[in-house]
Amino acid sequence: MNKLRLKQQLASFALSMFRKDFYGIYHGAISAKTENNRFVINTRESIFDAITNEQLIELYFAKDYRWNNASVDAGIHKGIYDHITDAKFITFTMPPFTTAFSLERNLIIPKDYFGYKELGQIAIYDPKNFDDWYERAITEIPKYFLTERTNIMIIRGYGVYAYNRDLHAMAKQLAILEKSCRLLMLDKEDSAMGLDY
Repeated sequence: MNKLRLKQQLASFALSMFRKDFYGIYHGAISAKTENNRFVINTRESIFDAITNEQLIELYFAKDYRWNNASVDAGIHKGIYDHITDAKFITFTMPPFTTAFSLERNLIIPKDYFGYKELGQIAIYDPKNFDDWYERAITEIPKYFLTERTNIMIIRGYGVYAYNRDLHAMAKQLAILEKSCRLLMLDKEDSAMGLDY
């Protein structure tokens, strides 16, 4: 495996997600499994529109000093890689329309063609208490993926976790989800204003 090429792919993905406002300046995570017991993930100080080779760090599953520089989401990514063999790439994003749509709903039912065909219905996970969410997320997120047999998890008020074997397929799925949520919110606005075309 060409790790430099892999890091370039992750940097390109991060820039694309940043431009769509899925990542903030220091907010989000992207990783790729490199071997059975290793993965590459962004550092804590990564700026997602300009990730460099040095801002993508390779971690062993066994924690060592490198974990101190890694994303706060590294433990969650490790938990997913530990339990899901199909996970080659993982991302945590906060797409604005999807996250906003999740605040007061339990289910996303796309009304647009692409959302309906690609995603179908998607449940929204309620983390309940944000105070201890990061401690629980390490186990709850992988467990959700396994029990629900899905590769995408929308967490109310927090964002979206997704994994895939293919980086482009993961990007496509996130883009379709965000577009579907945006259309649902626009449709809700029209309904609230009593617009009937």
